[in-house]
Amino acid sequence: MALRKIPIRRAGNRDNLFLGGDRELVMFAGLLAFALIFTAQEFRATAYGLLLWFSALYGCRVMAKYDPKMRPVYLRHRRYKRRYPPRSTPFRKNSRSQGRIYK
Repeated sequence: MALRKIPIRRAGNRDNLFLGGDRELVMFAGLLAFALIFTAQEFRATAYGLLLWFSALYGCRVMAKYDPKMRPVYLRHRRYKRRYPPRSTPFRKNSRSQGRIYK
């Protein structure tokens, strides 16, 4: 009996991007630029807000181009930082005091 193949459709397996960048980062950058422009109501603040918006959008697009899941991976890395200290090899011999820490 041959194995059955199930196609994975691209539309149901896409990354959550908005304007080419990570959805949350792009929308938060837009919110910051909008708040800067409309709270200051000054030409200089408008220029800085637009510069902030376009530079953040460019940065988010470049980041999403290399790895669309970079933000969640970075956040998970920050959360696990204290629990999993770096080791040179998985076969490293821990002392008794180090062994008690990770049990």
